[in-house]
Amino acid sequence: MAASLENSMDLQLNNPKPREARDPRETSQFELRFQSLFHTGKALAFPCNARGDVQLDALSAKALENYLFARAVVGREYAAPLVQVCEA
Repeated sequence: MAASLENSMDLQLNNPKPREARDPRETSQFELRFQSLFHTGKALAFPCNARGDVQLDALSAKALENYLFARAVVGREYAAPLVQVCEA
């Protein structure tokens, strides 16, 4: 029984499900916003969907660097991110 469970898990890890096709419009209406804790008006914002999922592969290298930095310093430099509707 344990061997079949291990084989099943191995198959799942080696054969991930393909990602769902994403509509670019899905991420254009919302942004994930990290507000600075110390500088009023300073924030980092990234396009996301309504659930706050950011398409990392769609970000530029600098935007990806900023996104990963903001996530790493939540509570020290930036507040927890909020999903907001983008302003037109």
